[in-house]
Amino acid sequence: MRLRHPGGELVHLGYCTNVHPAEDLDGILAQLDTYALPVRERLDEPVLNIGLWLAHQVAAALAADAGLTLRLRDELTARGLEVVTLNGFPYGGFHRPVVKHAVYRPDWTSPERRRYTANLAHVLAGLLPDDVGEGTISTLPLGWRAHWQPHHLELAGRQIGRLGEELARLHQLTGRTVRVAFEPEPGCLVETTGDAVRYLSDLDPHHFGLCLDICHLAVAFETPKEALDRLAGAGIPVVKAQISCALHAEDPADPATRAALAAFAEPRFLHQTRGEGRPARGTDDVPEALTGPAALATGSPWRTHFHIPVHADPVPPLTSTRPVLRSALAALLHTEHPVTRHLETETYTWSVLPEPPHDSAGLAAGIAAELEWTRRELLDLGLSRPVAGRPAPDPSGPGTGQPDREHELRPNGSTP
Repeated sequence: MRLRHPGGELVHLGYCTNVHPAEDLDGILAQLDTYALPVRERLDEPVLNIGLWLAHQVAAALAADAGLTLRLRDELTARGLEVVTLNGFPYGGFHRPVVKHAVYRPDWTSPERRRYTANLAHVLAGLLPDDVGEGTISTLPLGWRAHWQPHHLELAGRQIGRLGEELARLHQLTGRTVRVAFEPEPGCLVETTGDAVRYLSDLDPHHFGLCLDICHLAVAFETPKEALDRLAGAGIPVVKAQISCALHAEDPADPATRAALAAFAEPRFLHQTRGEGRPARGTDDVPEALTGPAALATGSPWRTHFHIPVHADPVPPLTSTRPVLRSALAALLHTEHPVTRHLETETYTWSVLPEPPHDSAGLAAGIAAELEWTRRELLDLGLSRPVAGRPAPDPSGPGTGQPDREHELRPNGSTP
């Protein structure tokens, strides 16, 4: 959906489709009908933005065939959908029974990662609406931290440098700007905004920037305003933000808290857990935090990298990092000009919640509820909805209320 910032800029809000498993074009079109279209209708929006996840096979096929990309664009338009951002973090197989560390491969030392991202950039340039001149692609923050040596940084630097050249050529060819956004994540080489300053501050801001995942920011116990000031001081633009919440355990020594947290241990994704401190210290998954030789100390709160729906609360005594999300939204948008204009909810974990939605209608309802919560928050921050029937133009141009009542997390996006 499109919202107007008080400063005049257009802000795009949508949801990320990495919550769906499709990895071919026919499957992607089917998921648009099953989920994205009902979400748009529930929100009563004339146009809904979606942050498409395209696995490497379909990205390569679309990049090699302009007609295929045009078909996808037409199919999106016919459903009242538009795309200004892509999720290029998972390379493929994101809904296998076990993903864990595989999501970080290939990393930025490899030509495969560069080729995949370049393919996405060519596809995105063809999918952007006529009145939007800039698109973004979120990607992994160089790679998983283990075994990184100085020569790996050199390898990654070469691949990123070559990608920058390809993005410049793409702009010359199409007039569209595509910026690649590195997304700090717990356990990766770039875990915090401080790491981003250390490793990413030399990148060309015309082609590269940061994707601020607010769940990840919360897990690292970073304060949004301080984090954004740190990035701005280093000249690193935030070109995309993912609207997300983590689990918060105020008293991890409490048996009820530990039992509730154990219910979120599941085999598909990593759920890195951190204890409050400077720096935050932790483990790579929930079970390791609870028991064993690396178990976390319980003298301070824990946060866990488990994307929970932003509008809902986990079963007590666990809570959500929604206060961090609200603070981040204010720091990003309650400003003279928006820090970023691309926002997406990214709860990819609906299927592995302790009580997941029962069916596709339940999942669509949950996604719509997240977007409705976020829309209300943005309206409360002073953004407004464009006049119906008159799409608000993107200032980059072509070629260049009260919040919902929080409630306990329940399946199917329902409220108590």
